[in-house]
Amino acid sequence: MAAPPEKTLKNLSGKWVMNKTLSDDTDRILQMQGVGWFMRRAIALATVTLTVSEYEKDNLTHIDIDQVATGGITSTENRTLDWEFRDHSDRIFGDVKGKSRWVKLGDVDDDDFLKKGYDDMEGEHVQSYVESKGGGWTADQVWGFELLDGKRYYVRHVIVRKGDDWKLARLVYDWQS
Repeated sequence: MAAPPEKTLKNLSGKWVMNKTLSDDTDRILQMQGVGWFMRRAIALATVTLTVSEYEKDNLTHIDIDQVATGGITSTENRTLDWEFRDHSDRIFGDVKGKSRWVKLGDVDDDDFLKKGYDDMEGEHVQSYVESKGGGWTADQVWGFELLDGKRYYVRHVIVRKGDDWKLARLVYDWQS
């Protein structure tokens, strides 16, 4: 289901389900991140649901996300939008460090892929950057909303790099509740 108009990056709380028809295939990205074949197949077949809780604490935005895929694959993302690195041990991606912030698209220092297609090109977006501690890869994401087939969706544009190799994906999420 398309995102209702009251859902914005300042109000993401709720349940979002990955739309696999509109999203790009993530297999090559997951492979680059060291995710094994069996887990990649399970993720490809699973329904992925994000339960988002967004709130302000100590004058900072926090976005906590519980990610659950059918079959019991779980992951948690707790983001504080202050652009400070924090360590995290992830069941799927291993030990990583990441940072997140509010950002204007013109301030994103990366490929145009991260900066194009959003329905709000002037406002603030969420940028998330993660480095693997042992896998040699990085992932840079910018979140926003896009109009696809005349409907508004929550999206993440993702670039994963490892050495000289890189992969792009747009992840699209349906609003559930």
